Amino acid sequence: MSNNGLLLGAETSISFSTPTPGDGEVVAVGGNLSSSTLLSAYRHGIFPWFSDDDEPIQWWSFDPRSVIFPKQLHLSRSLKKRIRKKTYHLTVDSAFEQVIRGCRVVKRPDSNGTWITENMIRAYLNLHYLGYAHSVEAWLDGMLAGGLYGVSLGGCFCGESMFARQSDASKVAFAALGGVLIDAGFGLIDCQEQTRLLSSFGAVSLSRASFLEKLARELDKQSIRGNWGRLMPNFPRSSMWDELHG
Repeated sequence: MSNNGLLLGAETSISFSTPTPGDGEVVAVGGNLSSSTLLSAYRHGIFPWFSDDDEPIQWWSFDPRSVIFPKQLHLSRSLKKRIRKKTYHLTVDSAFEQVIRGCRVVKRPDSNGTWITENMIRAYLNLHYLGYAHSVEAWLDGMLAGGLYGVSLGGCFCGESMFARQSDASKVAFAALGGVLIDAGFGLIDCQEQTRLLSSFGAVSLSRASFLEKLARELDKQSIRGNWGRLMPNFPRSSMWDELHG
């Protein structure tokens, strides 16, 4: 692949290969957002990122790559205080579409705009129905106050986006997810791009080669597919909950 990315056709399913040191950050352009294409991309450390459904899909593999190691998740004193107040009721996989649409419309201070197009929404809804994409919701008085969503493969959770309509709602949701991922044996959270918020949670930057090596190791673990609301009925309680949030 060249630094400009391989030009893809619109086949039903596209299989990606692992980026090499000679590849640029945009490894491919075009293709489609079918579930099989997306899963192949994520398994090779690649994700789609573009701004308009009328534009060709761009497939990215950042170098360096931002990650969080779940056992090194850091919570600030103020966030722990917010969690102890039990301001929000937390659920998982109970309102995936509401979360992804919230991520589309609610602006974040560390974001230059949204890449969540209608085609993206449909594509990730399909992954959710297949048991690969998951959401965490924070509720206040029966209203969705914030949340996050991402893709789970093996022992890696690929975070896509988060939003908050109320103070710290998405942060509390992320903290809850962290405890559950530790309990479930996840070794990697792919954050894609380093931001101030992610740095506050303990995100670090890895070279692409190092990231891909760690991703391959996590993909050897068995994926936890299905609706996590059914699989984790006591969410967000976990053996790590009190240790992380006390």
